[in-house]
Order: sequence, then C-alpha cells, then structure tokens
Amino acid sequence: MSSCSCRFRPLASLTRTASLLGLGLLLAWPQPACADWTQGQRPPVPQTVSRALQALIARDPALFQMSLPEEPVRLRAFVERTAQGTASAVKDLQKQLHFAITPGTMAGVPVFTITPGTMAPGCEDLVLLHLHGGGYVLYPGLSCTWEAGMMAGMTGMKVVSVDYRMPPDHPYPAAMDDALAVYKELLKTHPASAIGVFGSSTGGGMTLALALRARDEGLPLPGALAPCTPWSDLAPIGDSYATNAGLDNVLVTYDNWLADAVRLYAQGQDLTNPYLSPVYGDFAGFPPTLLVSGTRDLFLSNTVRVHLKMRALGVPADLIVHEGMSHVQYYMDPNMPEARFHFQELGRFFRRHLRPGTVPAVQPDRTAQTGKTGVKAAQTPAQLSGQLSGPVSGHAPGQPSARTPE
Repeated sequence: MSSCSCRFRPLASLTRTASLLGLGLLLAWPQPACADWTQGQRPPVPQTVSRALQALIARDPALFQMSLPEEPVRLRAFVERTAQGTASAVKDLQKQLHFAITPGTMAGVPVFTITPGTMAPGCEDLVLLHLHGGGYVLYPGLSCTWEAGMMAGMTGMKVVSVDYRMPPDHPYPAAMDDALAVYKELLKTHPASAIGVFGSSTGGGMTLALALRARDEGLPLPGALAPCTPWSDLAPIGDSYATNAGLDNVLVTYDNWLADAVRLYAQGQDLTNPYLSPVYGDFAGFPPTLLVSGTRDLFLSNTVRVHLKMRALGVPADLIVHEGMSHVQYYMDPNMPEARFHFQELGRFFRRHLRPGTVPAVQPDRTAQTGKTGVKAAQTPAQLSGQLSGPVSGHAPGQPSARTPE
C-alpha cells in the first residue's frame, strides 16, 4: 500500500514551540546544569544528522533540570499551564498537517479521534490507539494529541488518543484502567488484527503494559505494537541511565522530575510489577513490535532490554536507534527530516502488519471466570533455554501474571 503524501510548510512559531514539547516543559524554570556532563565535556554535535536535529542536540540540558511541585495545588497549576502551551501548538500543527480532532468518550474515558485529511489507501478500516507520554503527570486534554496528530498527518491513518487519568488525584492503576477500557471498546467495532497501539516514553511503557494486561484478562492482543523509547523500568536500572545522564538534554537524569513522577504514580508499589515496569513481564506470543530510541536517549537501555527479551522469546521485534537523538526528539520538530522518517516508518510498519476483518464476539474475561491466566513466567536472554517455566498461580484481576526479574 502506498503511504499518504503530505506537504510540509514550516511554521516558525510551531517549530519554536515544538522544540520544547518532549516533556511539556514550556513554562519550566531553569535549574543548575547537570553535573554528569559540563558543557565543555559534552561530545560534539554530530554532523551526520540534519541541521534541524543538530539544533535540538545543541540545546543546553540545564533548561530541563527541574523537580515537580510537591503540593497538589501547585502541581495541578503547573500541569495546566504546560498543557495550555502544548494545546496551542497542536492547533498550529493541524494547520500544517491537515488533520481533524474530534473529542469524545469511549467506555466513559475521554478520547480524541484524529482523522487525517487524506486517508492512506487500505487504511479505512484500521485504527491506531495512542497512549501519550509525560511521566504519568503531564499532557491532559488536547495537549495529549501532539504525537497522535503527527502520526495521523504524516501516515494518513486514523488515531484514537486516550486522555487517561493521572496523579495527583489518580495514581496507578487509573491510567492503565482507562487505556484498557478504551481498547475493549475498540474491540467492539474492530478485530484485534486491525488495531495498532503506540506511544512514546510513558506511552511506550503503557503500550507494553496494555498488551500484558489484555492477555492476562483474556482479550485478543493488538495486531501490532510500537512502543517508542518506552519507560519500561520505572527504577533507574539499565546502562543508559548512567551513561546518558546529562548527555540526554531532554530527560537529563533520573534524579529530577522523573523520580518525582514515579513517587506520584506508583505510590510505593513494587516497581517490578510488570504493569508498572513492563520489562519484567512475559512477552511470549506478543504481536510484531517496533521499538525506537536514540543514541543519547536516557531510555536507550529501557528500549534495548525490551527488544532483546522479545527476540529471545521469538517475538518479531525490530529496533530503530536514531543517530544523536535524546529522548523523543523525533517528534519535537515536524519539519525535521528525522521526524518524517520516524512517522513514515511507523506507518509502514502498521500497514504491513494490521489486517481488517470481521469483528468476533468479545470473549469473556478468563481471569474473572477462573482466576488464572495460563501465562507462563518470562525469562531473560541469558536464562532462555527453549522452555518457559511452569504456569503462574491464580491472581486477582488487575494484577500481573508474571513478575520475573530480568
């Protein structure tokens, strides 16, 4: 199938705004530069990428060094201010990429349906479920649709973006409950083979956790997944949490707002719970998956660990690592060649693997019926020996079926 052809007309104000969208920190206050890399020690900006990406790579990481306000009232005000700036940028993005946004609800959850101006041939009966990033605390309302709008506008595919509940009022598992409710609703009108799920950062982690939970509750898995730079381990475990600290000029380091977000969302829960940190889940039998990261991404190891574990379990998983990129910089400037490449690759991936068809009757929740999932515990590449361990005992609904260390 051919992809949707889009004309890009740069908007100067949009590009300036988009360059700060990675964390929704349009109104963040500067803090001292990260101690891990001083400006003089930072590696040079690579000449192997576009000028637009070079400009993003050259940004001072001190701009993003911050902590989240501790008081709920101040946190809500901060989130609202950042959301307003991002929502304004989304409206500018619409003018450039020609997509429509329709607010609504599915299963009582607020959603935005993003429809491209020109639907890609053969994609009329396909739908992409989008789970936004923002550390489980940022991007409520229209601001959650920035990435979804780029996907619809650059691929010609319909997207449903979930405006899930977030802290401080709604910690875990509210976000996952909302995501799963919307997925169940989509299954009433689309076969699972026609549904793709994607998101970046927190949204990437939620993409993986959604598939784990759907399987544990007896639901059919989506036709394909694209967890981009997923926050797959909420604890600072993995090589790039150290090697890219300060080198990543978006997230910068775990020991700032990321650690705050974990406390707000997880509320003291075990961080090896696969619905919180899906890298500890069992990926056996997962659908085709495309993972994306960058060489300077703080979450590079989060992405690589998932990819290796999937490959060891026989999952058809591919990995794209962008040259020189920090966290989610592939969607910070819609005029950047690397942004167009990123979304066009995602579009090709979903068109290759998603298939329309008839909608089967939704099967009953096996967990509710039996209290068991039949899912077997996952193993790491080092542990894999061709056999999975024995079945996991029954668990309460909403609890993961496997919690095995990586």
